[in-house]
Amino acid sequence: MKLHSDPHSGANTITGYGPGYVEINQTPYSHAVLLSSDGAITAWPVDSFEDLKVDHFSQMVGLKPELILIGTGSRQRFPAPELLKNLISAKIGFEIMDSKAACRTYNILVGEGRQVLLALIVEPV
Repeated sequence: MKLHSDPHSGANTITGYGPGYVEINQTPYSHAVLLSSDGAITAWPVDSFEDLKVDHFSQMVGLKPELILIGTGSRQRFPAPELLKNLISAKIGFEIMDSKAACRTYNILVGEGRQVLLALIVEPV
């Protein structure tokens, strides 16, 4: 799926997504990423949904986003409540969706000027 961005915004945007990759600012990545609207693109050490640990969510809290979108791969899956405890304690809003929907939603929120963090699982082909 090819996504289009506003090239004048200066924000990180998803420009494509498909099996085994996500394209950010026209650069493909084949691993999970943490992506903020105005910050660095960081490799996220998660190979699959089953790998998620409390530390992965603590890493997100440290980035202090307004909202976090969590893309769980090819289908929507909900992490155990104990994994989300740090996000809830820090009063950071979050949405959980499949990775394809998370990419689309991220671009919409970035277009609105929101401080959003995308935590995206990219499943291998």
